Amino acid sequence: MPSCRFDVLGLGNAIVDVISTADDDFLLAQGLRKGAMTLIDEARADALYAAMRPSTLVSGGSAANTIIGAASLGCRAAFIGKLRSDEAGAAFVHDIRAAKVSFSTALAEDGPATARCLVLVTPDAQRTMSTYLGASQNLSEADVDEDMVRQSAIVYLEGYLWDPPAAKAAFAKAAKIARGAGRRVALTLSDSFCVDRYRDEFLGLMRSGAVEILFSNEGELHSLYQTADFDTAIAQLRAENVLGIVTRSERGSLVVAKEETFAVPAFPVEQLVDTTGAGDLFAAGFLAGLTRNKPFEDCGRLGAIAAAEVIQHIGARPLADLRQLAAQNGIAI
Repeated sequence: MPSCRFDVLGLGNAIVDVISTADDDFLLAQGLRKGAMTLIDEARADALYAAMRPSTLVSGGSAANTIIGAASLGCRAAFIGKLRSDEAGAAFVHDIRAAKVSFSTALAEDGPATARCLVLVTPDAQRTMSTYLGASQNLSEADVDEDMVRQSAIVYLEGYLWDPPAAKAAFAKAAKIARGAGRRVALTLSDSFCVDRYRDEFLGLMRSGAVEILFSNEGELHSLYQTADFDTAIAQLRAENVLGIVTRSERGSLVVAKEETFAVPAFPVEQLVDTTGAGDLFAAGFLAGLTRNKPFEDCGRLGAIAAAEVIQHIGARPLADLRQLAAQNGIAI
């Protein structure tokens, strides 16, 4: 197999996060489901933004967060996502390139604005997200750089892309090209409500061989297999022909391989501030370890280290040098 130009390539929604604090009463007054991600239109985004407390703007998007985390861990990383040629789009491009991630997707000159995710963080560090997908949902097959896909060891796909039809087609195209080139394809389930909408299709991606690495949290796994019993869900995941990684917040994670299951503890934190991006950064650490052929336990530990860093500050992207942080904790990359 030819050598790779990139260790990890992500496809996902290119979004600017607008992060603010809120209490449970505010969520109730706004009709928001705590801890969930809800899709909204531009008018609702404007109204909710007007009601929010002062906010912080940072570039975001689930897969983009993961790819930036992987770059911080020393991976050669790239990202494909759709933006509008506007102020928010320019900020996103600046941020992702400043993180040493290759990004060359053409910006739309017209149509909907760059996507925004309004993130409300409650005192218990839970985040409730309202997302206006805007330009990101216009990602299309034409935006998939075939050479970039073929030259990436792992192609990481965001489950949220399964919502817009054009982005879904881009997702499927990238997976097909990657598998045809002998590359590995990873899927993150993104959200339990996303799983509710596309359960059969996500299962089909695994069972057809289009996806061979699956990232899920506990809630998403329960939704995928429609069971409240964790052990039953894990048994069903083990029966799939994939490498499954299941995060369980403070209880750490499980790596479910074909014949073995590895339990990895959570990394200790001094203060829990904002859980936004915890799963994204866990995936970043795990993928970074996988590209370096680390044992599964070390991949999980790298994920735990990266997740612990991001939940101790506002925002879904690392502020510390994750590669250095990993080395300080006994895992050299």
